[in-house]
Amino acid sequence: MASASGLKSLENFLQNTQAGQAEFTQVVTMPAKDGQAARSKTSSGSFAFQRPGRFKFVYQKPFAQTIVADGQTLWLYDADLNQVTQRKQADALGSTPAALLASAADLAALRAQFTLEDAPAQDGLEWVQATPKTKDGQLQRVRVGFAGEQLAALDILDSFGQRSLIRFSHVQSLPALPPGTFAFKPPAGADVLRQ
Repeated sequence: MASASGLKSLENFLQNTQAGQAEFTQVVTMPAKDGQAARSKTSSGSFAFQRPGRFKFVYQKPFAQTIVADGQTLWLYDADLNQVTQRKQADALGSTPAALLASAADLAALRAQFTLEDAPAQDGLEWVQATPKTKDGQLQRVRVGFAGEQLAALDILDSFGQRSLIRFSHVQSLPALPPGTFAFKPPAGADVLRQ
């Protein structure tokens, strides 16, 4: 039995990493249906988080999109549509896997919302599987992959059978990020939708 476990890595990560930033690549695979093969699309960008409750995904390719949680509000900005969607962060956390990493103070806080268990090692990573306790959410399960204590991957399966695999690279653990990192101001002229 290997001494490392995904749960231990997750616990160490939550205890020792208050903030961080990374590059990411995300592959979203839509399930096969109506005789068509499964389709996938790849996007990439940068990710930053600071506990408690702040994170930011900036998608650069193929479409510019920004998702920011500032501790109160979850902002989603689509540059092509020049549209901002604003939601109360507390209402959106279950549908935002990044919240797993950014919002939980410790393992106990995560266990309140998710059933956590070690998953088999794969691709050189230790994995934790998190299954939401509420069955009406948008997530079926999330797997978090670690290389040692370093966050390496998120593997998300939503309630429609769509799978998103996010791989992190150039990960930096930091004590804090500069003030303003998680501030979001809708661009001039953008449509703002409140949900």
